[in-house]
Amino acid sequence: MTATAQVRPDVGTLLRTWRERRRLSQLELSGRARVSTRHLSYVETGRSRPTPDLIDRIAESLDVPLRSRDELLLAGGYAPRHGGRGLDHADLGVVLDGLRHLLDAHEPYPALLLDEHWDVVDANAATGLLLAGCAPELMEPPVNAIRVSLHPGGLAPRIRNLPQWAAHLIHQVRARAEVTHDPVLADLAGEAASYVDLDPRTPAPAGPVLALELEHAGADLRFFSVSARLETATDATLDELRLETFLPADQATQAALRRGDARSH
Repeated sequence: MTATAQVRPDVGTLLRTWRERRRLSQLELSGRARVSTRHLSYVETGRSRPTPDLIDRIAESLDVPLRSRDELLLAGGYAPRHGGRGLDHADLGVVLDGLRHLLDAHEPYPALLLDEHWDVVDANAATGLLLAGCAPELMEPPVNAIRVSLHPGGLAPRIRNLPQWAAHLIHQVRARAEVTHDPVLADLAGEAASYVDLDPRTPAPAGPVLALELEHAGADLRFFSVSARLETATDATLDELRLETFLPADQATQAALRRGDARSH
């Protein structure tokens, strides 16, 4: 018995799928990508073979992630353009060194470098106060920031405003899963939601920002987070990295961290 070969979708079908995911008509996309509606229709139906430049232009207009753009190029019969090198690749060394310098410069406040699935790539020493007391199995690499935050053996018992913070994290994962159509993110969102009983009647957070309210060594610490990415990345691996930094949301937290009270435990 011979195995049935798996038929890979052609580039036109994949482009049409991405357009439909973005809820755009051919007319709307043709305007964004600077291509005639007729030619776009021919590309989607396989009547015309797009050039690699056209594939990239359409993909950019659809906000397709760089790694998925390489899949489109491969489906069109072309070589990938966006790398997707491993984190240990020499070409990424200088950029990663710069990001790690930012992690260290952020102390005494916690900061993490995360990949597209919220797995921790690196972190500064101050992150230890966030992870104190987490179950050892959650700290086995790769450590996932969403899982370790909401799992009952992770930060969850120490988060004073768990309903609001959990809703925020789960919304972030679901939103990114919707944009990227990454099944790993969809599974992560489902897993995270299983840890917390979200109530739609949970009151909105008070104050100008949603703060992570964390009990640590008998003190209540409050942080707000800032997420940053490399806007100029042309490599898929770098494009997927996020720098997640935490800053004090009140003067008491700021003073405790600067004195080293919280970090000493």
